[in-house]
Amino acid sequence: MERTFTARTDLQAVLLEQALATACELEAMTDAAADGQVLAIAERAAVHEGRELARKALELALQRQAEAVEKQGRRLDPAAAAAGGSSKIERPRPS
Repeated sequence: MERTFTARTDLQAVLLEQALATACELEAMTDAAADGQVLAIAERAAVHEGRELARKALELALQRQAEAVEKQGRRLDPAAAAAGGSSKIERPRPS
């Protein structure tokens, strides 16, 4: 079965490519796994690859947003302290 996907952004393209590579890797690992080891091997690989996919997605999304902000020339104002709060930490005095 062959399907075609369309990526509208660089982020989408990278994530589609990485997801397809992960699927191929999982298929190869489960095909090569010894009887009784398929679930353990597939689960370990899926968790690892899923984390890597999530990390890459977050990295690219934040990078894309930062580039958009830089392009606009938007400056970020410093955050104001909470009303009535203090920015100094009170530490206990040694006895």
